Amino acid sequence: MNHHYFIHIEGLVQGVGFRPFIYQLAREHRLSGCVDNRNDGVYIELDCSGKEVKRFIRDILSKKPKIAHIRNYAVSRLPATSGFSDFQINESKESGSQITRISPDIAVCEDCLRDRGTQPHRLFYPFINCTHCGPRFSIIKDLPYDRQQTTMSEFKMCSRCQSEYENLTDRRFHAQPIACNDCGPRYTGTDDSGILSTDYPSLLHKITATIQSGGIVAIKGLGGYNLLCDAHNTKSILRLRQIKQREKKPFAVMFPDENRAKRWLDITDTESALLNSWRKPIVLLREHQKLNPELNRGLTTLGAILPYMPIHFDIFKNSNLDAVVFSSGNFGDEPIITDNEEAEKKLRPIADLFVSHNRDIHNRVDDSVVQCIHNDFQIIRRSRGYVPEPIITQGQTEGILAFGAEKTASFAVGKSKEIIQSQYIGNLSNVETFEFYQETIQRFCRLFRFTPRYLVCDLHPDYLSTRLAQEMSAKTEIELLQVQHHHAHAVSVMIEHRLYDDVLAICLDGTGLGTDSCSWGGEVLRCNRNTFSRLRHLPYVALPGGDKAAKQGWRMAVSYLHHYRLPIPESLKKAIGIEKIEGIKQMIDKQINTPCTSSCGRLFDAVSALLGICYQNSFQGEAAILLEHTASERETGTYPLPRQGFSFQLLFEGILDDLSQHISRENIAAKFHNTLASVLLNNVLELLNETGLSKIVLSGGVFQNKKLLQLLIQQFKDKKIPCYYTRQIPCNDAGIAVGQLGIGAAAFYKQP
Repeated sequence: MNHHYFIHIEGLVQGVGFRPFIYQLAREHRLSGCVDNRNDGVYIELDCSGKEVKRFIRDILSKKPKIAHIRNYAVSRLPATSGFSDFQINESKESGSQITRISPDIAVCEDCLRDRGTQPHRLFYPFINCTHCGPRFSIIKDLPYDRQQTTMSEFKMCSRCQSEYENLTDRRFHAQPIACNDCGPRYTGTDDSGILSTDYPSLLHKITATIQSGGIVAIKGLGGYNLLCDAHNTKSILRLRQIKQREKKPFAVMFPDENRAKRWLDITDTESALLNSWRKPIVLLREHQKLNPELNRGLTTLGAILPYMPIHFDIFKNSNLDAVVFSSGNFGDEPIITDNEEAEKKLRPIADLFVSHNRDIHNRVDDSVVQCIHNDFQIIRRSRGYVPEPIITQGQTEGILAFGAEKTASFAVGKSKEIIQSQYIGNLSNVETFEFYQETIQRFCRLFRFTPRYLVCDLHPDYLSTRLAQEMSAKTEIELLQVQHHHAHAVSVMIEHRLYDDVLAICLDGTGLGTDSCSWGGEVLRCNRNTFSRLRHLPYVALPGGDKAAKQGWRMAVSYLHHYRLPIPESLKKAIGIEKIEGIKQMIDKQINTPCTSSCGRLFDAVSALLGICYQNSFQGEAAILLEHTASERETGTYPLPRQGFSFQLLFEGILDDLSQHISRENIAAKFHNTLASVLLNNVLELLNETGLSKIVLSGGVFQNKKLLQLLIQQFKDKKIPCYYTRQIPCNDAGIAVGQLGIGAAAFYKQP
C-alpha cells in the first residue's frame, strides 16, 4: 500500500550535489515526488510503499556524494496523495531559524580539470566547478545555498551554462557557482609598468615568466590574495620577507604534485592522504633534503601544499617551476586581503605582477595547516577546507556565543547540538584583525540564523575579545560567563572526544590568566565541563618585564637560573651582555615589573636561549619551535628527575654541566624534551593514584610540539593510560572558543 513519505535530511547536504543525487536516485527507483533545499537541510517527499522508502533511504546512505555527510534523518508517513506524476527538484524554501551545514570550499576535482581540455566553452577556464568542487563558504552570504545567496549572483548564466544547470543528467545540474568563459568571473593582470592583461593565456604566460625571472606575483585566490615567488630563488624569498615584514617565520611551498614534493620531503601514507584530499591543507612534512634554507630557517620541516585551483595547476603546467612559495597576501599580523580595492592599494605597488578577479570573496579564509601525529593528524590552523564544518555535541548549545582568546583568535557559536567554530582570524591586538573578528561575528549571526542568548569569554580583562563580550553583555543585558583559560583548553578536548566524567588535564601553553591573578601555562587540572581544580603546576618563576619576556626569551633563561641560584654561563653573558643580565637580576630581586608565571612556553624560551638557539622571538613560538627542531632524534637520555612534583633545578644543573663539557646542543635539546616528558609522566602517575582518575587530556599551544606530544602519547600507551588530544580542533588558542562554549553549555543548560 502506498503512502506519502516526508524525509528530512540534516548534515552537509547542500553545495555537494545532494539534490541532483536524490533526483537521479529517485529516477533509478522509479519513484515520484520532489526534493528541495531549506536552511535546515534537504527535504524529500515521496509517494511509495514502505518497502520502497526503506530501499531508497538505504541507497541514500550508501551511495551519497563523497563530500556529503548525513548527520541525521527523519521519516514521517502521511496519507497517500496523488499530487506527483514524476520526481522533480523544487525551489529552495525558508524554514525558521534552524540551519543546515554549509560546505567548506572544495578543491577543483579531476573531472573539471579534464573538462577544461574538452568542453569548447570551458577551454582553459580558470573558474570551472561542478556539484563536486569549487567555492562554497568563501562565496556564500545566506542560506539556503542558492546562486542568488552567493557572490556569483552578479554573473548571469549564458544559455549553455543554464542548459547544464537545468539538465538532470549533467554533473553541473544545480551547481550554484556554474560558469564558463562566456559568462563567468575573469582574471585581470597589471604589471609594474601598468600594462593590463585580460586574456587568460597571455596573463598565465606573464605569471610564469615573472616568477621564473625572480619576481613576485600577487594573485587573488579562493579565500584571499596570495603572494607567489620561486622557492629556489633566495633573492626573491628575502625580498618577500622584507615586503611581508616576516623576518624568520617559515613560508609554505606549493608543489605541482606529490612526486615532486618527495624530492625534498618525506611523506607517509597519512600525510599523502591529507595532501591529496579535497580539503588541500598545508601539511607540515619532514625534509630529507633542503629545498632552500631561507624558506624555513633552522627548521627540519616544511609546509607543503598541492594545487587546489585551476590557475595553480596552470602555473606549473606552463612553466618549468617545481616549487613556488605560497604565502597569504598580508603584512605582519594583518588579515589576508580579500577586497580588490584594498589589494590594489597595498599589494599592487609591491608586486611585479598583480592578478585579480571579479568574483567577490564574502568570507575570507586562509589556508589550513595540519601535521601528522603517529598515524593520525592534528589541525594547527583551521580555515579553508574545514570551516564551517560543525563539532557535534550531545547536549544543547543553542544561542551561546564564545569569544575565544587574543593572539590566535577564533570564536564559536552554538546551534542546537552543534558548535560552529569560525575560521582562523589572528591576533586581535592588530586593528584590522579586530575589525575582521567583529565583522565575522556579525556574518555568522546572519548566516547561521544565530541570536546570542548567552555569552562566554576569557578571564583576562585586557583581551579585546573579553572587552567586546563585556560591552555586548552590558548593552544587551545578555548573561556573560568568564572562564579560566586552561579549563577551556581542557574542555575543548573533552568536547571533541565526548568526555563527560572528570579527567586529568595537562595544559601547557604560553600564558593564560589564572584564578590567583598570575600567568599560568604549565597546569595539571582535575576537571569536567562544569568545574576544575588545579592539582599541580610548573614552578612559579619571575617574568621579568612582563610581556617583554615572552618576546625576549633570554630574560627567562636569566630568570630560571636566578630562581635556582645557578651561575650564568659565559656563552649567555657574551651574547646578551653582563649589564643587561645584571639589570634583569635586579628587577627580579626588587620585584619591579616581574609578575610570576608557571608557563611551559617560557620554559622552552629559557632553554632555547640558554643553548644559544634563539634569544628573541621574531614570531610567536619561534624559540620553542627551533628548540624542537634542533633536538636529536637519536638521543634518548634524560637529566636527573625530581623525586616528586615539578622542579627544574636538576634539569638546569644538567644543562649547564653539558654546556661546560661542550655536549652538542642537539643532544641537550633532546634530553630536555625527554626529561620534560618523563617529569610530566611521573606527576600524572602520582595524581592518577591519588585521585582515582583514569583518563588524560592534553591541550595548549605547547602540544603543537610534535616531539613532546608523541613522547607523551607513547609513554601513556606503554602504561595503558587512555590519552586524548585534539585533532579537529586546534590545541592552541584558536581552540579556546570551543572549550568556552562547552563550559557555557554545561552552565547555562545544566548539563554534566
